[in-house]
Amino acid sequence: MTSTPLSKENEEQRSFRRWVLPTLALLAAALAGGVWIKVQHDAVSDRPNAAPPAVPVQVSTARQDSIPVYLDGLGTVQAFNTVTIKTQVDGPIESILFTEGQMVKKGDLLAVIDPRPFKAALEQAAAKLEQDQASLENAQYLLTKDQQLATQKITTAEQVETQQTLVASIQAQIAQDQAARDLASVQLSYTELRAPIDGRTGFRLVDVGNQVHTTDTNGIVTITQTRPISVVSTQSENDLPAIRAAIKAGPVEVSALTGDGNVALATGTLTLIDNQIDQSSGTARLKSTFPNADEALWPGQFVEIRIRQTVLDNAINVPSPALQRGPNGFFVYVVNSDDTVSVRPVTPGPIDGGRAVISSGLKVGERVVTSGQYRLATGSKISVQDPTATPNSVSKD
Repeated sequence: MTSTPLSKENEEQRSFRRWVLPTLALLAAALAGGVWIKVQHDAVSDRPNAAPPAVPVQVSTARQDSIPVYLDGLGTVQAFNTVTIKTQVDGPIESILFTEGQMVKKGDLLAVIDPRPFKAALEQAAAKLEQDQASLENAQYLLTKDQQLATQKITTAEQVETQQTLVASIQAQIAQDQAARDLASVQLSYTELRAPIDGRTGFRLVDVGNQVHTTDTNGIVTITQTRPISVVSTQSENDLPAIRAAIKAGPVEVSALTGDGNVALATGTLTLIDNQIDQSSGTARLKSTFPNADEALWPGQFVEIRIRQTVLDNAINVPSPALQRGPNGFFVYVVNSDDTVSVRPVTPGPIDGGRAVISSGLKVGERVVTSGQYRLATGSKISVQDPTATPNSVSKD
């Protein structure tokens, strides 16, 4: 079919309406939006500058206290004394009178070795002694009689001398008999194995009925003395002068804590600095003694040791979180009277127990920021929060 001029004109009009009219509508909308943005910008520009919101922080006041100074180290708990109970005579175990893990006192009977052979030996030695004592009495009687006869010229001097020699010989034999009897008595006493110290028994190593010998290596049981108890720790050789000075000033207090340093276990006294330094590590061994009445310390336990070196009297201190470190050194945020903050360089001293000693740069009574510092700068306005508020509540505001 052939298109007519009229139909072509209608098609062109429809194409115009389909493309041109939507384009004009978009241009009108963009123009209106630009005008609105300009109006809003001018309105905002005409407003005065708004002050930044106050930064929520927690604060604390610098105070003056007596602050102890500690040296920290690591140590291992050791029994104050350790004794392995071994037999001193050969024989079978007749009875065992302790239980494993029992606390025993010095002198307590622990075990008995069959005493019958040793009782017989003692009785034999005692009988021999009595026999020789009787012989001595007879020899001394005869000597006295010979001496009387010699004065009457009835017997010779040689006879008297012979009798004197016999008496001396029997006296020597009696001394030997007494030694044999004493030895037999000692051997008999060895059949009773007694605790030589106060302490706690370990595992029983021999059961009743077993034959024990003086050459046995393991013994019957081991006793460890845990009241008191010792801790052996190491300290850098650089700390030794301060420790020696503390010892000269008086007893040095030592605290033992769990290996993670979170729980205090016991308080004792430093008793020894080893007489040489380990050249490979540059450290010296120290020994401390603890009463350990509650047995909080146990042999072989790993602990943290805190040696009280000295006490700083009237030391200015703040909570340790107040102390910050920047490119130019340590500083704190000091709170001004108008609730703004200033950066104050300080010289820190020892930090312990959540408190930081400030050697210089801060006065007693000045307030410092202890939480929320990361949002602060010199001149920042602050809002002091309740100290009971959680750190999250401060940081999120």
